[in-house]
Amino acid sequence: MNEPRIIVALDFSSAEQALDLTSRLDPDLCRLKVGKELFTATGPGLIEKLIRDGFDIFLDLKYHDIPNTVANACKAAADMGVWMLNVHAMGGRKMLSAAREAIAPGTAKLIAVTLLTSMDQDDLNDIGLQGNPEQIVLRLAALTQACGLDGVVCSALEARQLRQMTGPDFHLVTPGIRPQENNSDDQKRVTTPTAAIKNGSDYLVIGRPITQAPDPLRALEQLNQEIRQTR
Repeated sequence: MNEPRIIVALDFSSAEQALDLTSRLDPDLCRLKVGKELFTATGPGLIEKLIRDGFDIFLDLKYHDIPNTVANACKAAADMGVWMLNVHAMGGRKMLSAAREAIAPGTAKLIAVTLLTSMDQDDLNDIGLQGNPEQIVLRLAALTQACGLDGVVCSALEARQLRQMTGPDFHLVTPGIRPQENNSDDQKRVTTPTAAIKNGSDYLVIGRPITQAPDPLRALEQLNQEIRQTR
């Protein structure tokens, strides 16, 4: 895989902050993730600007609603020209299938969130989900693949099992990536870039280690070098 494997998380509240960072990055070395906070603050205009600047965009809005609403939202997102978008697998089979049918083949990649990386066993017990995080992730990933989606967002801690279960063509997109010296901030199921790649992750979502680095481009280049050296 020679394409960029790092997706830089633009966890900002304004277009100015986001564009200040992206002006210091290279679209040949990374893709960008725009989530709920930034998209709510800026709308589609920022997405269009970043695409014109040469970046592939992962629109991380985790659509979760009735099937028709999600299908229409996914079509609108794909029509913006994003590279990838996501829905929440807990929306169920009908919602996942409707989302898949709404996106023309060969356009945006459609993936599903399995379990948020901020959640641990205590959280699952609180909301009444049966099983441990790994079991729930595997169950939701199997449903996602059965509905024809392109992949899932998952913790790298589950990536090895998922890769064995889903085969080589199902995309595994992994947040919660931290270089060894970084703390885990608000995410509980985290791992390093090397471990994530070895476990089978295709794309790594990385935020603070790049966005808060004194030299974001240098940090990006170092992380890419680490990934290239991983076998």
